[in-house]
Amino acid sequence: MKQNLWINGESVETEKYRQLSNPFNGEKIADVAEAGKDDVIRAIDSAAGAARAMAEMDAHKRSDILRRVAEFIQEDREECARLIAEESSKPLKIARGEVDRTIMTYTFASEEARRIHGETIPMDAAPGGEGRVAYTVREPLGVIAAITPFNFPMNLVAHKVGPAIAAGNTVVLKPASQTPLSAYKIASYFHRAGLPAGALNVITGSGKSIGDVLISDDRVQMVTFTGSPEVGKHIRENAGLKRVTLELGSNSALIVDEGTDFNKVMPRIVTGAFSNQGQVCISIQRIFLHESIADEFVSTFVEEAGKLKVGDPLDEQTDLAAMISANDVTRAKTWIQDAVENGAELVYGGESEKQILKPTVLLNAQLTDKISCEEVFAPVVHINTFKEFDDALAQVNDSQFGLQAGVYTKDLQKAFKAAKILHVGGVMINDIPTFRVDHMPYGGVKMSGNGREGIKYALEEMTELKLVSIKLD
Repeated sequence: MKQNLWINGESVETEKYRQLSNPFNGEKIADVAEAGKDDVIRAIDSAAGAARAMAEMDAHKRSDILRRVAEFIQEDREECARLIAEESSKPLKIARGEVDRTIMTYTFASEEARRIHGETIPMDAAPGGEGRVAYTVREPLGVIAAITPFNFPMNLVAHKVGPAIAAGNTVVLKPASQTPLSAYKIASYFHRAGLPAGALNVITGSGKSIGDVLISDDRVQMVTFTGSPEVGKHIRENAGLKRVTLELGSNSALIVDEGTDFNKVMPRIVTGAFSNQGQVCISIQRIFLHESIADEFVSTFVEEAGKLKVGDPLDEQTDLAAMISANDVTRAKTWIQDAVENGAELVYGGESEKQILKPTVLLNAQLTDKISCEEVFAPVVHINTFKEFDDALAQVNDSQFGLQAGVYTKDLQKAFKAAKILHVGGVMINDIPTFRVDHMPYGGVKMSGNGREGIKYALEEMTELKLVSIKLD
């Protein structure tokens, strides 16, 4: 299979192609186009050329296009899930869940396209404002560059493309190099749904070379990026006056307080820790347990982790498959070994076979170990204990990241205290930090980024507020 670029509503060949392989078995999936600088400029030309048509398109027409895309994905649900599983090694049953969420995300985008509105401003509230009627409107920014990661190759594309199209913008999409086919498939659905040529362009290739062209072109009004803090900082520092939203990951923490019926919630905690091989920005990486429940919790957690089936992502029973690259396996194992050398106890896992890293559980890691203070993005969890609830809150906050945190407690006062004290973008009380539904505001603080996703909130990021004031006679 040969996958070309998608520019101005057409499949476009380029000079260079790269082999895309299945992370689990190494089999060739496709030859994927590698965009050069001229290709990127052509994609921006196309998006800029379509910007006026999109800005002038009626809201109900944008809404209908997004609704039709959701319907096409629903029709091809199994095909989409298998594509995700093949190019990202996401277990098939989890990939189906991503497809379902993608359908919901585009459905929300379709609905929000009809709800974009402003407000009236009482100008006479200030002396000198009398005799005026004023209101606000929201207008599209224009060309938006969207750069997406591998771990949710359809739904994280939807979280950028959906609100951008709903607001009347045009998009140049750069998907992750390992998961481009999902993005190209979405582009084909938009084409079938009647999106004007040029409104959505998909280009693949080197992240740095493509990204540098996107952020340096004055016609690009906004960059929305999900990925590493290093790349996010580079974008922020070089984007000039462009609007920038960044989702840069985390080392998400879970507090389990005394009195928690952890047997009841254990399956959910295990899922939050190891789903998609831990390659989730809000995957549970750090668990802080009250000392009174620590021994029993750890025993049960390790037992449940041991029940996870590891293997082929296309096997219906598989819970955990290959990581996205061999280098990521090596990195995670190095961090595990460093933590053990610094005094952590490895109680389960730590071994790998090819690109599969077994679920791994460490006890009493130092908070300065990379396995704790950096984003591991692997099926690795470390568990530490606390005596006082305030100490647990302090340990969660002792991080350069702040995306989401989870707290299990039966004490309402502690719950409200956690909600106030935890310096993160979202606090999940009596749930795991991995919880997300696609209409809620989602984003972080500190090194986890800035701006918010969730269709309604992303729409606000992707529009400009204009004031109209009319002086009456």
